Amino acid sequence: MLKEKAVASLGQQSLLMPAWVKAALLANDRLKLYLSMLQSAAQHANSPESPLVDWGRDLAQVGLHDSGWLQDLVKTAYFDERTLIIPQLRQLLDALSTDLSIMARPLCDSSREIDPDLVARRELWLQRLHALEDDEGLARESLADLTQGNRKHGDSFHILVMDLHKQLNAMASEIATENLEGAHVWQIEDADRPLIRAFMRGLQRTAPLKFSHPGLDTAVTRDGARLLIQNDIGTNDVHVLVIEVAQRRISLTYSDLHGARFDFFRDMLEVVGFEWTVFDPMTSDGLNAGKPYQVGKATFQAQEDARLMDALEAAASRIVFVIDWNRARKRLQNFVRKPQAVAILHHAAKQEWGHMAWLLAGGERLVFNAMQAVDSEAFRVGDRLDEVLGEAAATEFLLELMRISSVMLRQQQPVALLADEARMLLARVLRQRTFEFDLLAEHAAYCHALALALCDALETGTAVDDAQSASRVLRAKTWERRADHLLMDARQRAERQSRWAPVVDLLEKSDDVADALEEAFFIHSMTLVEPLSGLPAPVNEVLRRLADTTLAAIQDQVRAIEIARHVSERSDPAESELFLQTLWRMLRAERLCDELSRQARVTIVLSLQGSPAGLLLASDLAATIEKASDSLLAAGYALRKMVLNKTGMAA
Repeated sequence: MLKEKAVASLGQQSLLMPAWVKAALLANDRLKLYLSMLQSAAQHANSPESPLVDWGRDLAQVGLHDSGWLQDLVKTAYFDERTLIIPQLRQLLDALSTDLSIMARPLCDSSREIDPDLVARRELWLQRLHALEDDEGLARESLADLTQGNRKHGDSFHILVMDLHKQLNAMASEIATENLEGAHVWQIEDADRPLIRAFMRGLQRTAPLKFSHPGLDTAVTRDGARLLIQNDIGTNDVHVLVIEVAQRRISLTYSDLHGARFDFFRDMLEVVGFEWTVFDPMTSDGLNAGKPYQVGKATFQAQEDARLMDALEAAASRIVFVIDWNRARKRLQNFVRKPQAVAILHHAAKQEWGHMAWLLAGGERLVFNAMQAVDSEAFRVGDRLDEVLGEAAATEFLLELMRISSVMLRQQQPVALLADEARMLLARVLRQRTFEFDLLAEHAAYCHALALALCDALETGTAVDDAQSASRVLRAKTWERRADHLLMDARQRAERQSRWAPVVDLLEKSDDVADALEEAFFIHSMTLVEPLSGLPAPVNEVLRRLADTTLAAIQDQVRAIEIARHVSERSDPAESELFLQTLWRMLRAERLCDELSRQARVTIVLSLQGSPAGLLLASDLAATIEKASDSLLAAGYALRKMVLNKTGMAA
């Protein structure tokens, strides 16, 4: 009696509960597998032609090595009207009842304070499972009562299992027999300690990046040959991470509501060297708004203990970056496209800055306030950051803001100071912005592609079949349309921001170049088909020289735009001189094109007197190429005006 009181005074659960909790967690694994296989049986019964999943490995992992009846359950189930007929139903119900009792035992049958509602729910489900034993199958309502996870539809067996699992995880941390480097551990071996320390070393290296957010509690135990590590990522029912270590092999099972976040975590572990097997998405009505959630297993086979511990440390260091990841991605999408938002989070994780500091400092409000404060002319209501700065500059700004947020909040600097830093950073980016020149350079690139294609066609000068000719014309038309879309983009920006007006003026003149070159390409294509099948060599030669000179002038335009991008009031005089020399070559090219155009007219008249169609087309081609050079000269002057205004030298 005295010994029993002594044991009670020490706390019974400290002696008995670890084994109970360990058995309960294993029962949880089996129950979730039973329910998954039951859902699979229903799906296969609905679509018998669909391929069967091999559950053998999953059964072995939870210790069900001799359970052929479970494999048969999926294969042999069928629907009789609204009833799912299961020949193995009694065995399934016995297994569900047994493991429910084992799982609920630490919470319902111990000396600790128990939840009477939880006990009542367990008893109710044990009774309901027993009542189903006399049936041959499960009505659709009974099937839903077992597997559905929507609390709005009432309690279910699945919901009870999830609730028990959540409380078991909390209990595991309370009853752990030892705290090893911050991990709650029990029933481990001495050889496990270096592995646990390696995992916790990685976890603790990056854990400060979650700041005050809950999560990252770790529980560890041993199950036979396997060391089991479970990490509490968050409060979500299906956001789960379980690691098994055996024979220098790491098997990590991860489930996530959000497919994008699942891919993000998978990518991070692939960099470490893990290989993934991704299973078909699972569905529960009460989870992820009834949409599927993703489940996968990552494995890593080490050849030596040091490599095994390195992999554990690296994997653990990545966990913090999935906390509130989806919220950060959505906030970033206020400023950049989704692929860029994901890329920003990848980079922030790689550099071990994280995203939680940025969220805690205000997230999108931090950026919106900076946009409002630094330049009311640059940013208007509804503007996206990447539309004003360009995608590259906006990404660079957000990444630097992530870094500053992480550093300052870890130094416990006030958020108000971080807000000032954000405004100063954005002001610097605005002073250096070159998005307008990105757009100008892209337009010039299309003009260059059109001119080069025309020169190549004139260089060849041979007849082509109709299909080949149509393909070339379509390609040129596509380039011209893309260039035109850039002009339309600039016009839309100019409607909101007056600073875009000079860009529109320049692009309108440059777009005349693209239009003329595309028209010239079309005219030339007509000379290559019947009845002409090509122009005389002298005509082709002079037209080629005219096109080559125009191409050289466009190449100078491309150079001039790149120089203008960096010219400012404080620029090196040599840089300004180089810009003016490049513009001067464009001016000389236009004059040379005038002379070549006159030579072309003479050559065309002399060579094509007997071909009215050839005379007309060749004359139109020469005039259209010359028109491109004239428009190019006007674009050069518009660029010169922009640069002079930028440097403060305009009259």
